[in-house]
Amino acid sequence: MTVSTEAIKELRERSGAGIMDCKRALEATDGAIEEAAKILAQQGIKVASKKASRTADQGLIEVYIHSDGRLGALVEINCETDFVARTDQFKELAHNIAMQVAAMDPQYVSSGDIPEDSILGNDAALLSQTFIKDPTKTIQELIAEAIGQIRENIQVKRFTRFQIGK
Repeated sequence: MTVSTEAIKELRERSGAGIMDCKRALEATDGAIEEAAKILAQQGIKVASKKASRTADQGLIEVYIHSDGRLGALVEINCETDFVARTDQFKELAHNIAMQVAAMDPQYVSSGDIPEDSILGNDAALLSQTFIKDPTKTIQELIAEAIGQIRENIQVKRFTRFQIGK
């Protein structure tokens, strides 16, 4: 099947995937953009699992201060290269995660960090929380999508949340 350049462009803008990846996904789904987007998301998760063992010692610290100035968060997010840390996509990811920390007040980075004798559920872990801007995905899935697009390992190392009077 021949895929139109408009369909490739639309899928690329939507997914952030490469042109040839978009073309192959559209060809595999006979031009169905929704199905092609699902295929690209699955490929991103596979890429993320392959990249997980790579060292992420570059990155940035993102600050989010709520509009009333009474709530804020600091988040350290790491990637493999300083080049990626300076990209708008990585900065947007860091900002969204800092906003998540401020809004949802997680206690731990991952569910593996929660002590076994704790009564806290998985929602106490940032990576297990539902993303506040898109309830169809978790923070872990958001990061996996970014890894699939950026092609580098990305990790949330630590965070802290501040609130006046608490």
